[in-house]
Amino acid sequence: MVAVDGTRVRADVPVDDTWDLGAIYHDQAAWEADIEQVRADLPRLVAFQGTLGTSANTLLAALELEEAISERLTRVYSWAGLKKDEDNTFTDALVNYDRAVKLSVEAGQASAFIEPEILALPEGAVEAYLASEPGLARFRHALENLLRLRAHVLSAEMEQLLARAGEIAMGPNSIFTMLNNADITHGTITDEHGNVVPLTKGNYLRYMENRSREVRKAAFEGMHAPYIAHRNTIAATYAASVKTDAFFAAAHKYNSALEATLYPNNIPVAVYDNLVSTVNKHLPVLHRYIALRKKVLGLDRLAVYDLYVPIVEDVDKEYSFEQGVEITLRGLAPLGDTYRHDLRAGLDSRWVDIYENRGKTSGAYSWGVHGVHPFILMNWSGRMDDVFTLAHEVGHAMHSWYTSANQPFTYGRYTLFVAEVASTVNELLLTDALRKETSDRAVEMYLINHALEDFRGTLFRQTMFAEFERWSHAQVESGEALTPDGLSEKYRELCTRYYGPDVDVDDFVAIEWARVPHFYRAF
Repeated sequence: MVAVDGTRVRADVPVDDTWDLGAIYHDQAAWEADIEQVRADLPRLVAFQGTLGTSANTLLAALELEEAISERLTRVYSWAGLKKDEDNTFTDALVNYDRAVKLSVEAGQASAFIEPEILALPEGAVEAYLASEPGLARFRHALENLLRLRAHVLSAEMEQLLARAGEIAMGPNSIFTMLNNADITHGTITDEHGNVVPLTKGNYLRYMENRSREVRKAAFEGMHAPYIAHRNTIAATYAASVKTDAFFAAAHKYNSALEATLYPNNIPVAVYDNLVSTVNKHLPVLHRYIALRKKVLGLDRLAVYDLYVPIVEDVDKEYSFEQGVEITLRGLAPLGDTYRHDLRAGLDSRWVDIYENRGKTSGAYSWGVHGVHPFILMNWSGRMDDVFTLAHEVGHAMHSWYTSANQPFTYGRYTLFVAEVASTVNELLLTDALRKETSDRAVEMYLINHALEDFRGTLFRQTMFAEFERWSHAQVESGEALTPDGLSEKYRELCTRYYGPDVDVDDFVAIEWARVPHFYRAF
């Protein structure tokens, strides 16, 4: 087991424990070369403006060039973004990321004429082009979907103006990322053995599962105290993010930011609303589970920091990353030998950045790079939950891997609406496999407890987040302000309603909205 407490600097992390970004670019010079290639191609793309209606061949040439630019730009942006996430305090990485963002904005401006110009073609022209030019066949779905979006695509000049604002629009997310990962620290706590230990985002959940209630309380308050201290700044940052969403939605003639997010994927707002209403209707089920948790833990009242500790006896075991890989591969056996072979080959090829280090982006994610392979960020601390996180993220990664292998770049990303299917299925398969291979009743009870907690977190907690985001955007869209007090009051009300009558919701709970990165990528 490799013990990492999150205070180690990036330079001290062994290479074998890091992802191999050389799969995208072997050095900075290769990255710079692709930047220059994109810059050289953008004027060629702009030269197509005003010509898309001349012939099917011209339209095809423009779409192919735009696709090639976008694919190369994706590699440029991914390399810079992944390097930044290794250490958000490393100046060179921040500079490169800023350059990638600027180039993305320039590319957005250069291509902004394409959709309006296609939509300005006479009725039936796109269909005629599709029938006459076989090369357009792979763009058929994209073109047909564009026609469906006709009412929400503006003139070329307006789309170019909005594209130019793209870098500004990314400001709130960038500011929060820096504050959250580079500036905010959580100090130390005293563990159950009396040792003073650092508290980091990476080891936080380990302490939240600690049998000592005092340790859990200290970790919970230590995690949230900095967000209370920065509540005014973060509220202003989040409000700016919501206002940005509302602005672009209104500019594209959507009724709301929620509709603007869902409509391009052909999802009615009613689907989102139905999720929230259905989960609210079944909150008594969650309340029953929480009442059981209170009874088993022997507490008169629960605090939110009591919601994560297992309600069964500890399974006192830690897992190395290598053990986690083997467990995950066994658990995913129902997906077949090809899946597991491809996954093992990827993990052996350093797809994963494993351990926490100072300045590293918190949490876990999978980042697919079309034509290369996916990359997985972890902050491994050796808990069973880390094994499940690995199974979850490789679900995303393999989804990206097979999508990239079987689709051109234009369709090389799955939609957000289905993004969690593969990852959640992987967790369920892992749970099932671990239960089948154990004869230890304590281990099986632990796994059932974990599954219950996963259900609480995946369905109920994420829906609470969804309801908060719907409310915050509706506030802005109706002309109301998002203030620190208002945000905390709403989050307190949601937590009280979702967790039920057995849980105390204090100021440390009410500020939790301020530390959720996903709120800056709404809905």
